[in-house]
Amino acid sequence: MSGGLLVAGTTSDAGKSVVTAGICRWLVRRGVKVAPFKAQNMSLNSFVTREGAEIGRAQAMQAQAARVEPTALMNPVLLKPGSDRSSQVVLMGKPVGEMSARGYHGGRQEALLGTVTNCLEQLRSAYDAVICEGAGSPAEINLRRTDIVNMGIARAARFPVLVVGDIDRGGVFASFFGTTALLSAEDQSLVAGYLVNKFRGDVSLLEPGLDMLYGLTGRRTYGVLPYAHGLGIDEEDGLRVSLRGAVRESVVAPPHGEDVLRVAVCAVPLMSNFTDVDALAAEPGVVVRFVDRAEELADADLVIVPGTRGTVKALAWLRERGLAEALVRRAAEGRPVLGICGGFQVLGERIEDEVESRAGVVDGLGVLPVRIRFDRDKTLARPVGSALGEPVEGYEIHHGVADVRGGEPFLDGCRVGAVWGTHWHGSLESDAFRRRFLVEVARAAGRRFVPAPDTSFGVLREEQLDRLGDLVEEHADTDALWRLIEGGAPSGLPFVPPGAPPRPRDGGAGAGGAASRGAAPDPAPPSPEGLVLAGSAESTESTESTEQGIGFARSAQAAPQGLDPAGSTGSTGPVGSRGQGLDVTGHAAAEHHVDQEAL
Repeated sequence: MSGGLLVAGTTSDAGKSVVTAGICRWLVRRGVKVAPFKAQNMSLNSFVTREGAEIGRAQAMQAQAARVEPTALMNPVLLKPGSDRSSQVVLMGKPVGEMSARGYHGGRQEALLGTVTNCLEQLRSAYDAVICEGAGSPAEINLRRTDIVNMGIARAARFPVLVVGDIDRGGVFASFFGTTALLSAEDQSLVAGYLVNKFRGDVSLLEPGLDMLYGLTGRRTYGVLPYAHGLGIDEEDGLRVSLRGAVRESVVAPPHGEDVLRVAVCAVPLMSNFTDVDALAAEPGVVVRFVDRAEELADADLVIVPGTRGTVKALAWLRERGLAEALVRRAAEGRPVLGICGGFQVLGERIEDEVESRAGVVDGLGVLPVRIRFDRDKTLARPVGSALGEPVEGYEIHHGVADVRGGEPFLDGCRVGAVWGTHWHGSLESDAFRRRFLVEVARAAGRRFVPAPDTSFGVLREEQLDRLGDLVEEHADTDALWRLIEGGAPSGLPFVPPGAPPRPRDGGAGAGGAASRGAAPDPAPPSPEGLVLAGSAESTESTESTEQGIGFARSAQAAPQGLDPAGSTGSTGPVGSRGQGLDVTGHAAAEHHVDQEAL
C-alpha cells in the first residue's frame, strides 16, 4: 500500500486546493507516482473525465499537476448547490438526485464512507502516494459525526494531516490552535502540524510565533509559503467571485495590437464553470471582469453569459437588474455576446423546465433561435469538433436539450450576427479557435485588437503548476513532508484541550443541552504544559430544510465502486457551514435568525 497525506484547512479557501496541487507537482517531479483525492467536494466548477464522469474542476487540475488522467476515483462525491439549502448529489461521476443539507447529514453521508474508502484504496494500490484534500475545516464540530472528507477519511486511512492556514486573512495562530483544540484525542493524534499560506514579508518576524505555537500544541510548522500573484489556478466555486467589480487575474502584458479588448462576465446566481474565461484572461490585452449592473456592459467589447446551476433563476436575475434588456439591445446593435451552457439557454426563445426549477415554460431573451427542454438525464460528454475554421475541444455538463431552429452552426449551438451560443465548456482553451474568435469579436466591436500569435493556454497552465511545485519545494521542509507521507504522523503527539465537545446521540443537535445528550469524548492523553482546560462548546446544527427525497443510501450501495485509474468551496455538505444562516447573497439573514433581546 502507498503512503499518503490529508491537506486540511483552518477555513474554506485557506489554500487546500493549490497546496495539494503543489505537493502533487513537487512529488511527480521527483519521480513519485502520485494521485490527488477529495472524498467529497462542493463546487459549481466541475469537469468531465474521459470516461464521462463529472468531478470537481479542482481535482482535474490536481490530476494535471500530478501528470495523470483524472477519474471519478479522485472525487467520488460531488455536491452542486442548487439553492442555499439543497444540492444535486453526484456519486461516482453521475447525478443521483437532489438532497437537503439535513437529509444529507442525517445518515446519507455516513452511508457513503464505504464507497469513499474503496475509491481511496484503489488509488493507493495504483500509486506510490495519494494526496487528499479536505473540505472547509476539520473542526466543524456540528458536522463531525457524519464527516467523510476530513478527519473521517484520515482516520479510515490512518493518514497524517497537514493543516493549512491563510495568514493573509489574519488570526492564523488562533486558527491553528483552535482547530487542533476542537478535535478529539484520536483525531488530534493524526494532526502532524501546520503550513502557513500567503505570507507577505520577512519570515524571521514570524518565527517567534511559530515557536510559541509549537510550545502550545507540540506540533511543528512544515513551511511558510509566500503570497504568489497571478497563479490563475482553478477555483472550486463562484462564491469567491465578488458580485461587484471582481477582476479575473490577467497576464501582465501589453496588447499585441493597438487596442485592449474588454470582456464583461455577467455574475449570474449559481454561476458554474466560470473558469471558462480563464483562457481569455491569459491573452495579452484582454481584460476580464465580472459585473452585475447594466451600465457596466456599456464599454464592454464582449459580454459573456456564463454557465449556471439555475438557468431560470439566472434569467429572472438578469431581468430584475436590467441586464436582460441591455443584452437584447446589444444583440440588436450587432455588439458581441457569448452564451455558454446556461448562458446559451437564457439567450434562446423558450425554456421548458420541469427538472431544475420546475417552473414550466419560461420565455427566454429571444436573441437566438433556440428552444430548450430540460431532461432528467444529464449530458456529460467530451466533444471534439471545429468552429470558425479551427479545431475545438470542450466538455458538456447540462440537463437542457437544445432545439436549434436557425442561425449559423456554432459548435453544438448557433450564431446570429455577433451573438454566439453553445453548451460547450472549455472551448476557449483551444488556442487557434480562441484567437480566431477574438478576431471576430474585435471586428464586430470596432477594436484594433490583435491576438498574440503564440499564446498557449496549456503551456501557461503547466507553468502555473510548476510555480506551485516551486513554492512547495523552496518554502516547505520537503524532507519532513516526505517522512509524513511515507511513515504517517509522528507518535506521541500531545493532546490539546479541551478536545471535541460531546456528540448528541440523536444527531439533531440544538443550540442547548447537547452536552447532556452526548456521548463522552475520546479519552485525552496528557496535554503540553501551559495549556488551560476550557469549558467545552455545545454542538449546533443550524441548517433546517425538508429532504427532497431520493433513495440515497440505496443509490450509494448500488453505485460502482470505482473506475480504473488512468489542476474554495470547501464546504462539508449540501450547504456547508459557510452557508448556514446566510442568504444566497451572503448577507446576514434578517431578524428572525438573531436573538435581538440578547443583543
